[in-house]
Amino acid sequence: MSILQLDYGSGAAVEQKPNIVYILADDLGYGDVACLNPLRGRIPTPHLDGLAKEGMVFTDAHASSSVCTPSRYGILTGRYNWRSRLQHGIVLPYEEPLLAPDRLTVAGLLSQHGYHTACIGKWHLGWNWPITDAQRFAAHALARFDQSPAAYATDAHQAAWRDIFSQPIAGGPTARGFQYYFGVDVPNWPPYCWIENDRSIGIPSELLPAELLEGFQASLQGPAMATWNLLDLLPTLIDRSCRYITQQASAREPFFLYLALTSPHTPLAVHDEWRGKSGLNLYADFVMETDAMIGQVLRALETASVADNTLVIVASDNGCARYIGVSELESKGHYPSAQFRGYKSDIWDGGHRIPFITRWPKVIRSESTCEQLVCLTDLMATCAEIQGVTRPVNAAEDSVSLLPLLRGSQAPVRDHVVSHSLDGKFAIRDQNWKLVLCAGSGGWSKKDADAGREGLPPVQLYDLASDPGETTNVCIQNQQRIRKMVDMLNEIVASGRSTSCVTFGNDVAVDIWKLENESGTAARIRDDYDPQLARDS
Repeated sequence: MSILQLDYGSGAAVEQKPNIVYILADDLGYGDVACLNPLRGRIPTPHLDGLAKEGMVFTDAHASSSVCTPSRYGILTGRYNWRSRLQHGIVLPYEEPLLAPDRLTVAGLLSQHGYHTACIGKWHLGWNWPITDAQRFAAHALARFDQSPAAYATDAHQAAWRDIFSQPIAGGPTARGFQYYFGVDVPNWPPYCWIENDRSIGIPSELLPAELLEGFQASLQGPAMATWNLLDLLPTLIDRSCRYITQQASAREPFFLYLALTSPHTPLAVHDEWRGKSGLNLYADFVMETDAMIGQVLRALETASVADNTLVIVASDNGCARYIGVSELESKGHYPSAQFRGYKSDIWDGGHRIPFITRWPKVIRSESTCEQLVCLTDLMATCAEIQGVTRPVNAAEDSVSLLPLLRGSQAPVRDHVVSHSLDGKFAIRDQNWKLVLCAGSGGWSKKDADAGREGLPPVQLYDLASDPGETTNVCIQNQQRIRKMVDMLNEIVASGRSTSCVTFGNDVAVDIWKLENESGTAARIRDDYDPQLARDS
C-alpha cells in the first residue's frame, strides 16, 4: 500500500506550546540562499544563513506546486492543491475564494487550541469581492490586461470603486481561521491598497500610474490609492509583523504568525540602500533586502524574549521566476535553482524544490541538516502533533508531521510526494525516483518543453540519487517502474488523500495526464503506462 498510515496526535504534546512564525518568501529560489548553494551562489544572505546555523536546514523540501496560489492552498490546508477546483494556473484578479468555508486551515486548528492567529502579507487565495457584473466588465474599471495603459481614472471608474471598496470584503483570511489580517491581495495586481481584516484602508481613487507598469514592477493597471508607493510594501509588512510579535509576546496565549512576504517576487521595488549592492542585478539586490527584512523579524523575537520557545519556519512558495533575469544571473555565476533543473512554473525540481529552514531552540539542535523528503503541506500535521491532538479525518489529507525530524530523527516521514506545475502537469516522487507525466517542463520553459516533445514518450523518469539535475530520462529502461509509480499516483488521486486508507473525494475530477494537446501516439503510449486508464475506458 503506497498511501501512508498515520495517526497524528498519537504522540505527546510538547511541554509548553510554542509560538509559531511561518515566513513565506515569494519566488525565492533554492539557490538564492547562500548556505544552500555554496558552489553556484553569489548572493549574500547572512540572516538566512544565521538562521540555518541556529537551527535545521531541509535539503529535500518541496512546494506542492511550482506557482504561488496552489502552494499557499497546500500550506494552509495540508491538502494537495489539485484536489481543489484549481487544476492549473493561479487565482485571477477579483476571483472568488479557493478555500471552501468549511475547510479547516492551520490557523483554524491552532485557534481551536488557544493560539492567537494572524496573517500579514500576500493572500492570493481569492475573496468574495462585492462586485456586480456591470462593475466587473466596465471598461478599465478594475484592471488592464493590455499594453496601452489608461492615462487617468474616469468618473465611472471612481464611482464603481467608491461602491466596491466601501463595503466589507468577505471570504478572506479572517473568514478562514485567522483572527487578524493586514496586507495586500497580490502586490503586482490591483487593487493597490492595504486591506485590514475585511476592509480596504481607504478608497482607491486613481489608476496606477503607467510608469509603475515598467521594469519588473506592477503587471496590471487598476484602482490605486493616490499615495500608493510600491517601495512601501515590504517595510510596512515587516513593521506590522514586528509590532504584532511585540504585542503578542506580552499576552498569555501563544501566537501563530503567517508572514507571507511580497518579495523577492515582482514588483522589484528595491530601496536605494540595496540597489546595486549584489553586483548582479535588481532581483539579486531584492533578495539581499528580503534577507535583511527577515533579519528584522528574527530580532523582534529576540527583543521580545520569545525566540527560545518560537518555532520559526522560513520557506518559499516555489522556485525563482525565470523572467527576472536568470540568464544574466547565471552568466555572472549565480544559479537561482542551484544544481536543479527548471524554475518557477516548471515540474522539474527547480520549480518546486524550495529553501526550508527551521529554528526552535528548545527542540531543534543547532547546525543540523535533514535530508528527508518533506512538503509544504506538512505544516498542519506538524502543528497538530505539537498540540498533541488528532486533526479531523476530513482535513489535512496530504499532511505528514515533521515533529520527529525537528526532534532529530533521521527516519523518513514520507516516501512519496506529488508535484504539480503551472499547466497542471503531474510528477510523483517515490523515494529517489521521480516520474514526470509530460514531455517537457509543464510550465514557462517552453523551449525545453518543445524540444522534449519531439520523438519522446509523454513521460520522464529520473533517478535523483545519481541525477539530481534531471538530465537523463531513463524511462525507456524502466517501463515496469513507471507503471508501478502511475498506479501509486492513481491510488493517491482516487483516495482523495495520501495519508490514510479512508477514502474521500476530490472537489473535481482529476486528470493526471492532461494530454489534450499531445499526439495520438503519445496518448497510446500513455495508455500503455496506465492500465487503470485502459480498464476504465
